Amino acid sequence: MTHTNSLYQEVILDHNRKPRNYGKLEQSSHQATGHNPLCGDRLDITLHVDGDQISAIAFQGESCAICKASASLMTTAVKGKSRSHAETLIHEFRELATGKLDLNNPHQLGRLTVFSGIRDLPTRVKCAILPWHTLQAALNSISTVSTENSKDSANTASSNA
Repeated sequence: MTHTNSLYQEVILDHNRKPRNYGKLEQSSHQATGHNPLCGDRLDITLHVDGDQISAIAFQGESCAICKASASLMTTAVKGKSRSHAETLIHEFRELATGKLDLNNPHQLGRLTVFSGIRDLPTRVKCAILPWHTLQAALNSISTVSTENSKDSANTASSNA
């Protein structure tokens, strides 16, 4: 097992056992629900945006270890950051997970690059990306997102009801 694979497994296990920012914000300004009907992952993301800054964020739901770890890492990465920085991370993480991001070029992902190997597990890419698309839906006041309403292989938000 390579060092990268070992680190990936350690991070997934740690964030699955002890997810950061797990729960629901009582005072949220934005929220969305994400669902992957193929595997059953379902996440609710709540966040509070003050001006342009994500001051608080939480997630809860039933999901696999990869999805939960991705959501946990995502919340720690965007908490306290600007909306535009979060949008950059959403885009870069999606590119990373689908194998389109060249890690030799500058990027903002930092320790999120531990997910770079997910591109080699096509059936798990949607698990890793679901929290990110749910965050994007919440930021854009879209109430639900599903991996099966997609224009691409990852996920696209569905319209509000």
